[in-house]
Amino acid sequence: MNAPLQTTEPQTVAATQPVMFFDGVCGLCNRSVDFVLARDTRGVFLYSPLQGETAERLLTENDRQELGTLVLAEGEQRYRRSSAVVRILLKLGGVWKLLGALLWCVPKPLRDLGYRCVAANRYRLFGKKEFCRMPTPEEQARFLP
Repeated sequence: MNAPLQTTEPQTVAATQPVMFFDGVCGLCNRSVDFVLARDTRGVFLYSPLQGETAERLLTENDRQELGTLVLAEGEQRYRRSSAVVRILLKLGGVWKLLGALLWCVPKPLRDLGYRCVAANRYRLFGKKEFCRMPTPEEQARFLP
């Protein structure tokens, strides 16, 4: 069972906005964050590496250990892998919302199979960084530790 949430600023913010947890050293994950940041003009999402303090407080041990897994936290709800991708696309709106709706029609086991195939090869295809992604000064307020 997870420990109760403490009342620190990141957790308060995380409870009010969706948080996209990503593998901070994965090239694909960092590109995904860049993709969402560029299209999230309303500032819907916050971001945190799976290796960070916020992930340690808000996610299960399994979520943090499976570094190929994108996790979207919305309040108490957690979306993983392809379900996280679909939720993010739906929340981005516009044409991305349409793409998310189309992906939602694909059965989850099939979506997750595709997700796992890409995740298994992500370092080979997109590289691995030595350090977690550092936000620019303009992005700083949207990144949690």
